[in-house]
Amino acid sequence: MPRLPLFGLSAVFTALIALPVAALDRQVTLVNNTGFTIVEFYGSNTGSGTWEEDILGPDVLPSGSSVVINFDDATGYCMFDFRAVFNDGDVLERGGVNVCEIGTFTYE
Repeated sequence: MPRLPLFGLSAVFTALIALPVAALDRQVTLVNNTGFTIVEFYGSNTGSGTWEEDILGPDVLPSGSSVVINFDDATGYCMFDFRAVFNDGDVLERGGVNVCEIGTFTYE
């Protein structure tokens, strides 16, 4: 029976541990049930320190609508901060959202 060198076995073990982390689903359905339109939405990994760009771009998210957002920014982070700006000027921020564990995030 062939034997793997110790460093080869270690590399295989490391790859098996790292695979689930890299394969985590970071897609979240963002639901707006507020009665107001979300005109800007930001989702930045908690470690970034800035809001990055408006994910909706020129689009908006009317009340009663949803959109699927992929938060995989190639950093491996699961923890994100959300910021929604509404057409009436209100801003709602939520820190520490684990996008690897939730499938839906609803504004109500």
